[in-house]
Amino acid sequence: MVVDDQISQALNRIADQLEENGATLTRIANHYDGVVPVMTRNAKRVEKAHELEEESFGDKVKSIFNPQAN
Repeated sequence: MVVDDQISQALNRIADQLEENGATLTRIANHYDGVVPVMTRNAKRVEKAHELEEESFGDKVKSIFNPQAN
């Protein structure tokens, strides 16, 4: 029957496309898993550097206004 054959072909095309999409999503997930930890680590380093800079900034300001403290 022609209708059954058309439905079968359509279902096969859908299944093939789902497989291709699954492969694409796997590649995206692998890339994400490789990049995100590095970005997170770098963001933490930058935050720590900013915190240290803010702490030392107060000491620099104090030394400007009170040079004998050094």
